[in-house]
Amino acid sequence: MIPETDENLLNEPLVDQPMPSLTWQIDLGRGRIAGKTDGLDAIKQAVFKVFQTDRFWYDIYSFDYGHELTLLLGSSPVFARSEANRMIREALLPDDRIDSLENVEVEVDGDRLIIRFTVVTAYGSFEQEVRRSV
Repeated sequence: MIPETDENLLNEPLVDQPMPSLTWQIDLGRGRIAGKTDGLDAIKQAVFKVFQTDRFWYDIYSFDYGHELTLLLGSSPVFARSEANRMIREALLPDDRIDSLENVEVEVDGDRLIIRFTVVTAYGSFEQEVRRSV
């Protein structure tokens, strides 16, 4: 038996669907799943997870998930400062729940890179800070 296709379905344009916001809530203190979360809290958790994951390192994630800040290890502070801004945007903006990043500040303190920024979403905005060794 050969399946039949609906020709009308083949001619309809594909429409991008936004990422769902509902996800499992991670309780980092206990190392467990603590129910579900949605809205701004879900996006805060997603931002946290992105900066816990090195891009291209884990097969389970697509190539546009995670960050590349580890590439800045051993680089000069001037280079690290200039590239960190781009890397932060590339890490977060593929998530269509995030509208923009504002007030991105990159500071080099000894061998530490401190990045502060505001994440703007349809659910509201929040401040985030990322610290990495360089």
